[in-house]
Amino acid sequence: MTVPRKKLTDPNVVNKGPRARTLRLMVETASQMMQQGGSPSVSEVAEAAGVSRSTAYRYFPTQSVMVQAVVVEALGPILSWEPNTTDPEDLIESLFQSAFPRILSNEAIFRAALRQSLESDGDAPQDGDDGSFGRGHRIELLRRALTGLNDVLSEPQITRLAQALSMAFGVESTIVLKDIWGLNNDGVQSVTLWAARAMIRAALAEVTENGAGR
Repeated sequence: MTVPRKKLTDPNVVNKGPRARTLRLMVETASQMMQQGGSPSVSEVAEAAGVSRSTAYRYFPTQSVMVQAVVVEALGPILSWEPNTTDPEDLIESLFQSAFPRILSNEAIFRAALRQSLESDGDAPQDGDDGSFGRGHRIELLRRALTGLNDVLSEPQITRLAQALSMAFGVESTIVLKDIWGLNNDGVQSVTLWAARAMIRAALAEVTENGAGR
């Protein structure tokens, strides 16, 4: 049983009953271990949760699938963020202001997920496992935030802008700004949003200068 990229409290994801309680217990236990700085394996989470290894592996056949479930739960309402304006700077501000408080409050989980991703041995993903350790949501969210530019920028330009914005959106930028620059949470949010706005303005200015949008 692999876990879809939905919030685990969604009634469409798991049914009520023993299976749901076991899944919830595994995710909560893994989350607690990651919050404490650990990089637990499925077996380690099963032992800590008092669940048999065979049962645990039916829910999470790989560590990556388990981490994806923990990350989805940590992201929570970020995943359901929707654009509420067409102004590109307002859109990116809305996304960042929605996402970063949640990212920062679950920073240890996202750091652990990143560490586990970097430490993975590069084996080919198994069935139901994309090997991403929960990193696949960023592209979707950033593209959603750039919908107001669909009539202004070409698809390659939007893709390049989303790629640039991805460097400011997520735990990686938090790590750089905290560990290297010593910023606090407010500083992280301020700098990342400033960078995101600057990228959008640069993309729009390039179109104006070249006279080459869509």
